[in-house]
Amino acid sequence: MLPKSSVLSNFSLSLIATLTLAVSPQAFAQGIELPDQSVIDAQLSELGGNVPGSVFAMQPFRNAQTLTAEDGTTYTLTSLNPHVNSWFVLETAPVGGRSRFVHFENGAPEIWDISLIDEDGPALLIEGEGDSFACAPWEDGELEEAQASSLPYAPVCDWSLFVRNPVTGNRTTREAVAEFLRDNVIFGESIVNLIKGAFFEDAFMVSSEGEEELEEIDGVELLGNALLANTPNMRPYMGFDLAGTDAGAMTAGAWYEVEESPGIYASVMQPGMIANEVMQTGGANGLDGIERRADVYLVAFDMARFDIGYELGTDHPGLGWSSRPQNRHNQGRGPDGFNSPDPLVRTGMLNPAFVERVAATFTGGFKRDHGAWRFGDYATFNYGHHYGFMQNGVLMSRLWPNLATMYLAQDGELNMRTWSDEDDALLPELVFARQNGVPIIEDGVPGPRVTSWGGGNWSGDANAVLRTLRGGACMRTVEGRQFLIYAYFSTATPSAMARTFQAYECDYAMLLDMNSQEHTYMALYVHDEDGDEDMEVQHLVSGMAEADPDNGRVARFISAPDNRDFFYLLRRQ
Repeated sequence: MLPKSSVLSNFSLSLIATLTLAVSPQAFAQGIELPDQSVIDAQLSELGGNVPGSVFAMQPFRNAQTLTAEDGTTYTLTSLNPHVNSWFVLETAPVGGRSRFVHFENGAPEIWDISLIDEDGPALLIEGEGDSFACAPWEDGELEEAQASSLPYAPVCDWSLFVRNPVTGNRTTREAVAEFLRDNVIFGESIVNLIKGAFFEDAFMVSSEGEEELEEIDGVELLGNALLANTPNMRPYMGFDLAGTDAGAMTAGAWYEVEESPGIYASVMQPGMIANEVMQTGGANGLDGIERRADVYLVAFDMARFDIGYELGTDHPGLGWSSRPQNRHNQGRGPDGFNSPDPLVRTGMLNPAFVERVAATFTGGFKRDHGAWRFGDYATFNYGHHYGFMQNGVLMSRLWPNLATMYLAQDGELNMRTWSDEDDALLPELVFARQNGVPIIEDGVPGPRVTSWGGGNWSGDANAVLRTLRGGACMRTVEGRQFLIYAYFSTATPSAMARTFQAYECDYAMLLDMNSQEHTYMALYVHDEDGDEDMEVQHLVSGMAEADPDNGRVARFISAPDNRDFFYLLRRQ
């Protein structure tokens, strides 16, 4: 059965014309450029088909170069999205043999361009800021050694590229990662310095001439207080060290700076404290006595100070079918026609190049099985509206209209919105995207499906009770300053979440995940200024430490691969 609104309609002639203006290949002088517009149009149509059929068919801007060695072996390097310049796949095809694939991640996509060159045989050309060098890691055993390591990210070509290796979170992998980070981050030379390298002496020079300095703000004052009817002192079980509390007591609805974490703020409240002016607006159900008394912890990030990224877990969200919708096609093992990312590799771990800058992580969203509709109208078309996602400019699962979407554009602006057909015109600009259900808050008021259990796909606990532990996020802009707010609800219905986000004057809010502290995990990282000690991990709730491997001795997402996806925030340099 075809979807009620065919994906092909998303890529109408007018949309392709819009994309044509946005993807002029003349903008790139080095590396693998965008393909000709006729090729892009054909690849957009491939993506816009009812079933794309492969992970490569999901990449409308992909382009490749091929060279042949003297022995007849062909080397094909594909840039999956030249706009983002992050992920590459190398296919090596010997005469009469099976092709082998390697998934590379650019160590510094904002600086380096990667391409193939004939340098007495096929080689990778690394270029940046007027400097360049050739590298053929398959010739000297470097690539084989990298693939044989237990590292999710194995550096090659003088740290300009990382080989993304398929791994699991077993002890061997964790020990290898721990040794790698210890040698190169904690007690060894900075990975960032290694990546900068001797080949690019001036590549990382930054001149602030003509740039506006970051305006210093009082975040506590700018965020103000939540719209509450009463503001008692509360003593939450929060794992952060906060400035300005009264011996640990926090005024409900007020914001407090997190110590040694500039630009990060924390607040606590209970939904029963929310002001009548909020509760009397329409769009949400009444709250029961339990959720009215349940603590909500909130953490705000001043996005002028942070970059944000998204990393898929080794397993979740999956690419196959959810068991929920019955509206399926018969053209593959998933809504997009496949259930494996091969030849791409999902590591479930932060790139080690970012460890020195990481400030926070929190879990991304639902598993694939829970990320589609079983009941209601959304179950009947678009194959049940499986939640879509993109990482590093690579679309892994289609972004469906009607779904709440958090996404990052190449200009660094983070957004949340309800995706529409017209938003597919943003594809050339996207770095990441993650869909999770429908909006909790839209334009400052409860979303249209907050009160519909099946229509909103809100799920519940193991006993189908709608009130349960939940995590969510919202965007709020105050006097032109953008804040991302993460919220942990110890037990809540979607209506309690909506009222809370309303009280904190959020512009848009969405559900992330639910039912356990592992699924609503959030942690902050405090780095030693001298760089000679381990970073300190502070969990939003102490019980979240149980989700860290090896009884909390290994930082989840940072020092070990994880099967769940996550967002991460990096301090801007």
